[in-house]
Amino acid sequence: MDIHNTTEDLVIAEVNAICDSLEAEKEPSGLCTCAQCRQDAVCYVLNRAQPHYVVSHRGMVRAGQTTDQQGRVDLTALVYEGIRRVNHNKRPYFTHGGPEAAVLPPGTPVFNVPTIMGRVFNGLNFSPMADIMVELLQNGSLTAMKDNNWQNPFALIANTYGTFTFWPKPVPVEKPEVRAVFEYTVRIAAPDFAERTHVFTIPLMSELDSSAISLSNIFKLPDLYLFPAGEEKDQLIINE
Repeated sequence: MDIHNTTEDLVIAEVNAICDSLEAEKEPSGLCTCAQCRQDAVCYVLNRAQPHYVVSHRGMVRAGQTTDQQGRVDLTALVYEGIRRVNHNKRPYFTHGGPEAAVLPPGTPVFNVPTIMGRVFNGLNFSPMADIMVELLQNGSLTAMKDNNWQNPFALIANTYGTFTFWPKPVPVEKPEVRAVFEYTVRIAAPDFAERTHVFTIPLMSELDSSAISLSNIFKLPDLYLFPAGEEKDQLIINE
């Protein structure tokens, strides 16, 4: 079933049009219009705009005909609000205006690595860890991420409740339906705690084109626990 939210098309077009206009006018307020801020503005607006779903070409045409003028005005106002809000709270650990990640040509056979998710806790009181960095390694080096939206190392902060996520970039291969096993290492270092590592593998089969993010395609790691130096348990994983 192919369901489409036509509001997405309107919002993306409006965000790009306004940002392009700001760039052309060299907007004196200094609003960032990089690809990342545009995406964040789109998400801000879509989380607040009324969705409109269609399942056919006729539905697409009808949706375009029923978009009223006041609705477009309200949407434009929401887009401006989103661009300003995003600029007021820019993503940390991100080079705004920097080069975008390279995109593989359509139809390229790749290994699509799923999103990797885990949690880190204090082993003494079971509270979520914060203000530390989590690294995803492959062959001893930091694993390249799918695009600039994903951090590696991942900075754990208080409101992530000890949860970290990685999405490694697709790995090109000669042809589809090739099987391979990828080995990764999560490494966590925190002041006054013993360094923690966890090695795991993900079996994959190559396919055409890169996958989109999906909540149904997440590789979940067991909860990891940190202990003060000298009191660490030998590679302890609780509830593994």
